[in-house]
Amino acid sequence: MPSEDLRIPAALRGPAQQIIDVTDVACREHLDDEYGLLTRRLVARLARKRPSPLVRGDARIWAAGAIYAVGQVNFLFDRTQTPHLTAKQLAEALGVVQTTMTNKAGIINRTLGIGIFEPELTRATMIEQHPMAWLVEVDGFIDDARALPAELQVEARRRGLIPDLEARRAA
Repeated sequence: MPSEDLRIPAALRGPAQQIIDVTDVACREHLDDEYGLLTRRLVARLARKRPSPLVRGDARIWAAGAIYAVGQVNFLFDRTQTPHLTAKQLAEALGVVQTTMTNKAGIINRTLGIGIFEPELTRATMIEQHPMAWLVEVDGFIDDARALPAELQVEARRRGLIPDLEARRAA
């Protein structure tokens, strides 16, 4: 995905692309395409941050921290998940020290305010299972949007109130 599609500022396209090049290879070889997409989104968010922390540091360490941060949101380190890697395996795959990688992920999480459920960085299969992603208020009552009539679901997706899983999978 070109930097322009990710809304990366022109001044940061070079550093961001170096990081994305590393994450794309690592995700392709050790994870999957969806992790690659989610990690590119994370790098783009870091590039748009003012001031951007990406102006300094090693691209491999930023890449490792970015994948680790996305992995935390998606339970990558839980062996019951697919794909699954340990933190040690991820650090070895990227050729970085594990503590350096986890420290960088911590900086990323604090800088972007990333929590346990970050819709933009969550895999489609995780969103499908996450009950909070589907709760909407209808006439003052909280309801699961998946139980609503189809036309209301379409409107809720259009307004961004619930995830559009088909669009995410097509991306």
